[in-house]
Amino acid sequence: MGSVVIAGAGVTGLVTAIRCARAGHRVTVVDRGPVPNHGSSSFDQHRALRALTTENSGAATDLHQRWVRLQTLLGGRFYRRVGVVSGWPADRVTAAETMAARTGMRIAILEPNRLPHIVFPDGYVGVHELDAGVLLAERVLHAAVRWLRRHPAVTLRPWSEVVAVDTDHARLQLADDSWITGDFVLVAAGAWTRDLVRTATEIHRQTIVYVRPPQELTSWWEQAPTVGGVGDDGTGWLLPPGDGTLLKLSAAGMCRTVADLAEPDDLDRTMAHRSRERLLAAPQRYQVVAVRHCHYTVDARTGEAALEQVGPAVWARAAVGGDGFRTAPLIADRIAELAATAVAA
Repeated sequence: MGSVVIAGAGVTGLVTAIRCARAGHRVTVVDRGPVPNHGSSSFDQHRALRALTTENSGAATDLHQRWVRLQTLLGGRFYRRVGVVSGWPADRVTAAETMAARTGMRIAILEPNRLPHIVFPDGYVGVHELDAGVLLAERVLHAAVRWLRRHPAVTLRPWSEVVAVDTDHARLQLADDSWITGDFVLVAAGAWTRDLVRTATEIHRQTIVYVRPPQELTSWWEQAPTVGGVGDDGTGWLLPPGDGTLLKLSAAGMCRTVADLAEPDDLDRTMAHRSRERLLAAPQRYQVVAVRHCHYTVDARTGEAALEQVGPAVWARAAVGGDGFRTAPLIADRIAELAATAVAA
């Protein structure tokens, strides 16, 4: 087997490192900060694990089992199987049921009054995915790092900033002028990826609001599912509190393209504080605890995630927020296949 070098210790880098180590490769993971890096877009309280709203629902449905297996492998508990409810126009429910039947997904249809503390658009119902829920993102990253530290073929190198990538020779130059060479290199450095390799990407900023429910509703919320496709315009989503996390809110309108990470955030923060009114019944009862901006790269041509070849044995991953997190096991398998091909060449 060969050597795999990964730049970036977010969820893509770490889960790929696990997959490649299990395939027999020697793996080195470098990151500009600690491992895991608290400043990465992957480092968060929680992320949704769902399938129904994706184009490739057949593959996405398998993610539930992949994350169950990964939790068993890594140990600990980081998958809260509370389900996911997606708001759908009532006249499209048949399409949702057909999609679910085709892919073997277990769903149930809920009237909005079953979730009385959440705002649904007029004419919408909830489609409840039963085999879905919440990934406790921070716990995922720490569990992955613990597993990697124990593996004899894995080297973790925190505080090792990559300043250049030699795409022709599959090697990384670090800030101390040393080089790391691999048979295969993955650049998965989040918003910094496009500073290292030439890709057709742009930076998106997703603004997220964390709130605390009123005390008398704490128990209700901790048993609630993840919910998407809600709010006054059907573009909002929220992740329930539980296991030490807060209630998390955002919406499609709270995501925009930015020129760089330092672009002013006054507009984003103004929109963020309106999110309670758009998503929650009796919003004034919910205390805003924090507002956070997550930055990630997407394919500038499609606005979606991409895995792009930038050299004979060098690939770059542009990941889209929560979708990038939940699909990490699928992407890791694909990258492991590419690594095996590069090693055999």
